[in-house]
Amino acid sequence: MKILITGASGFIGSFLCEEGLKRGMETWAGMREHSSRRWLTDKQLKFATLDMTNAVRLKEQLSAYQQEVGRWDVIIHAAGATKCLKREDFDLHNFQCTKNFVNTLKELGMMPDQFLYVSSLSVLGPIREEQNADGTYNDMMASDTPKPNTAYGESKVKSEAFLKGIEGVTIFRPTGVYGPREKDYFMMAKSIKQHIDFAVGYKKQVITFVYVRDLVGAIFAAIGKADVANGKTYLVSDGHNYNSRAFSDLIQKELGIKNVLHIKAPLWLLWVISAVAEGFSKLTHQPSTLNGDKYRIMCQRNWQCDITPLKEDLGFTPSWPLERGVKECMNWYKENKWI
Repeated sequence: MKILITGASGFIGSFLCEEGLKRGMETWAGMREHSSRRWLTDKQLKFATLDMTNAVRLKEQLSAYQQEVGRWDVIIHAAGATKCLKREDFDLHNFQCTKNFVNTLKELGMMPDQFLYVSSLSVLGPIREEQNADGTYNDMMASDTPKPNTAYGESKVKSEAFLKGIEGVTIFRPTGVYGPREKDYFMMAKSIKQHIDFAVGYKKQVITFVYVRDLVGAIFAAIGKADVANGKTYLVSDGHNYNSRAFSDLIQKELGIKNVLHIKAPLWLLWVISAVAEGFSKLTHQPSTLNGDKYRIMCQRNWQCDITPLKEDLGFTPSWPLERGVKECMNWYKENKWI
C-alpha cells in the first residue's frame, strides 16, 4: 500500500510517517522544499516536495510523482498552520492549500481510495459552555454545528466544508495533542521546572487531551475501513476528562519538582498579555505562542467530547491516558535534553 502524509515535517506528521513505515507501507513524506527533515531520518521513507500555495507549481510536482507512483492509495492530509502572523495566512495555509491540493489530485486522476483530513476540535468553538445543575458539562458531538471563534478554527471549518461530499474523505478533529517533539505543551514543562504554574479563569474548566500515538492510531484505524469511515467526522481524545491542573500536576510529578507556585489569573489579564505578545510578534515578524486565538482557546471552559463513534466504527480504543502519556513525554524531553 502506498501512503502519502502531508505536513510530514511537523509534530503529528512525523509520527504518522513512523507508523506508516512500521506497518510496512510505502510511505511518502509530503512537505515544502525547505522544511526540516530532523525527525524523518528512516532510509525507507520517500519524499514528495509539494508547494500547495501555488496551484500551477503543484500540478507540475504531482504530475512528476504520478510517473513514479501512479497515485497513492491513501493520503493523510496533516499539512497546515497553527500559528500565523496575519489572519489571512490561516486561510491560505489551511483552506486554500487544501483546496489546491484536492483539486489538482482530482484533475490528474490521483485522488486516493481514502483521504484522511486532520482538522481540530477547536472548529466547534465554545458551543457547550453552560453547566448542568450538578456542575457538569455536556459532551461536544461530531454532529454539532461548528461555531469557531478563532481564525485557525474558521480556516479549518472552510476546509471541512470543501471536503464534505468528496468521496473517500474522513475528517478527524483531535483535541489538544501532546507528546515528544511538541513545543507548546513543552512550554508548560519549562514553566513547571522553574516552579511556576500559570492558569487562567475562575469558572470550572474541563480539559481533554490526546497523546500523539493515540491520534496516529485512530487515524490509521480508518485505513481499510472505507465502507464505514468515508464521509464521517470523528472527534478524538483519550476518552477521559481532566481538571485544569491535571496536566501540570503530572508534569511536576514526573520532573520531581517539589514546590510549585500555582497562579490563577483573571481572564482580563490573559487578554492583556496576549495582546502585548501579539503586538510584539508583529514587530519581530515571528508568530507568538500567546495571541488572540490562544486567548479564546484558553478561555473556553469545556473541551469534553464524545469519541463513541471512533470506538464503534473503527474499533479503536485509546491506550494512552494522561498519566502514561505525560510520563513518556517527560522522559523524552529529559533524554533529549530539552529540559
